[in-house]
Amino acid sequence: MKVARKVAIVTGGGGGIGGAIADRLAERGAKVLVADLDPTAASAVADGINARHPGSAVAEDADVADADQIRRIIERAETEFGPVDLYFANAGIAGAPGLDADDADWDLAFDVNVRAHIRAAQQLVPKWIERGEGYFVSTASAAGLLTQIGSATYAVTKHAAVSFSEWLSVTYGDRGIRVSCLCPMGVETKLMRSGQNSGDPLGVAATKAVVSAGEVLQPEQVADIVLDAVDRETFLILPHESVLAMYRQKGSDYDRWLRGMRRYQSSLLEHCDTR
Repeated sequence: MKVARKVAIVTGGGGGIGGAIADRLAERGAKVLVADLDPTAASAVADGINARHPGSAVAEDADVADADQIRRIIERAETEFGPVDLYFANAGIAGAPGLDADDADWDLAFDVNVRAHIRAAQQLVPKWIERGEGYFVSTASAAGLLTQIGSATYAVTKHAAVSFSEWLSVTYGDRGIRVSCLCPMGVETKLMRSGQNSGDPLGVAATKAVVSAGEVLQPEQVADIVLDAVDRETFLILPHESVLAMYRQKGSDYDRWLRGMRRYQSSLLEHCDTR
């Protein structure tokens, strides 16, 4: 899909990967609604885009885990620019480290990292089927293919996000619905550093695992890779090519992989400094 003259919504667009994707979409000629829980951050990204590409972006503060607020941002995009062609379900949270996460932690992680995608698809896919095309891009994580040391809520919900993207593609891919799933490792964002700043040894280990596993990319680098993948209509977007090798190793001998991950976690915990 060529994004020029298309209408896109980017959730979690107030910075990081989402902000960079919104910027790159506008550079390539799309109209963009930037949605974020933080209205100041969303407006800053939209204002920056409009300074370079006048009339290309609007901002909306929204909790995109809420179906009514998803409906509101879709309606705003349609009013400002026309029917929505692309939806980037990018908003996400890291989740609490360890097994002590309570039901509220789990509910929040599922709402933001998974149900937000489901609720958006429920509203958009019927419209896209009528029009004959549409594009859904899910931001998951390499943790959704491998796992996450530290946060069970993050690992589990990112696996679920990958699974939902797969299902969406299988079910509607022959009806004009394109789907891509972004699974990066380390990207220099607040979310990546949240474990490091948590004061919890498992949280610190989580950040150390990510930054030591490969190059930490800038959001702009990831955004370029995402837009190129959308142009090719590639399902699995892997900014870190090593993730594919790790995923294959995992599948080829699961028990060996689990033993290796346990050893890796132990080595990280030995060197964690939570001060």
